[in-house]
Amino acid sequence: MLKKLLLFSLFIICSVSYSQIGGKYTYQFLNLVTSPRQAALGGKVITIYDDDVNQVHFNPATINAEMDNHLALNYGSYFKEVTYGTASYAYTYDRHLQTFQAGVNYVNYGNFEGFDENGQPTSEFTGSEIALSFGYAYNIPNTTIHLGASAKLISSSLETYHSFGGALDIGALFIDDRNDVNWALAIRNIGTQFSTYNGTNEKLPLEIIAGVSQELENVPIRWHLTLENLQQWNIAFSNPVRAESSFDGTDTEEKISFVNNALRHVIVGVELFPKKAFNLRVGYNFRRAEELRLEEQRNFSGVSLGFGLKLNKLKFNYSYSRYTLAGNTSLFGLTINFQ
Repeated sequence: MLKKLLLFSLFIICSVSYSQIGGKYTYQFLNLVTSPRQAALGGKVITIYDDDVNQVHFNPATINAEMDNHLALNYGSYFKEVTYGTASYAYTYDRHLQTFQAGVNYVNYGNFEGFDENGQPTSEFTGSEIALSFGYAYNIPNTTIHLGASAKLISSSLETYHSFGGALDIGALFIDDRNDVNWALAIRNIGTQFSTYNGTNEKLPLEIIAGVSQELENVPIRWHLTLENLQQWNIAFSNPVRAESSFDGTDTEEKISFVNNALRHVIVGVELFPKKAFNLRVGYNFRRAEELRLEEQRNFSGVSLGFGLKLNKLKFNYSYSRYTLAGNTSLFGLTINFQ
């Protein structure tokens, strides 16, 4: 009973973040957005190549010398007592070896009330998960092609159940300097459980992401286009709430069109004044918008907003992401330049 209660609570949390894709795998927290900048641009952006050390969590190929001695700390509260935090630090040992990065992702699911099979209250319990990562990128000589990899050690504790695992992220980035266009590809969460919760080995949330972004020549805007979950074409599902009832009492399942399913792979974002001390960001996640859409009511699910403010060696970031009428998230971030 305890396990069922915990898993039900975690399902509610994960369904907002991952929906149809998320219920099939373990360690779902690995796909949570890791920074306010990412969240404000719709999530899962993999083409940003600057001093933002947070970007490594989604594409290790973005590791570069501009990140040297930068520490990023991020924190957010999702729903009720669920809190989430990340940290990332990069260090350039020398220009020949380029730059290394270390990071941590942590989620605390809060306290749960326990009940036995007869509905009688027992003791409270908690759940939490953490991943430690170490990344490195290599720039192919005489090219603007960057290759990167990040290894992760994962620990999960859900009530009395514990699991330990490992995963690898690999990424590639090509920078077209003449047109100021970045092209990227990332394969995330290639791994396995070293120890399981109850003897059953579960799959990790493997994901393939492709992206492109461009800074416009005469306008201070950089747009981002991301294609998520490319490892699986059909990511749509029929929502029972949207089924149509006939006069004879039968229900007709919601039909998902080819275009509708294709759009659920798309995330778009725009960053205004990307190289200035103050910048604004807006994003739209089509899958989140469609899966959390309410019938006959506009709730703006899928929309995200944010800003960044740089003061000397400090940079503050904030994002607000719209999920449902009852649940939205704010993420706060601070990046410190120790150079």
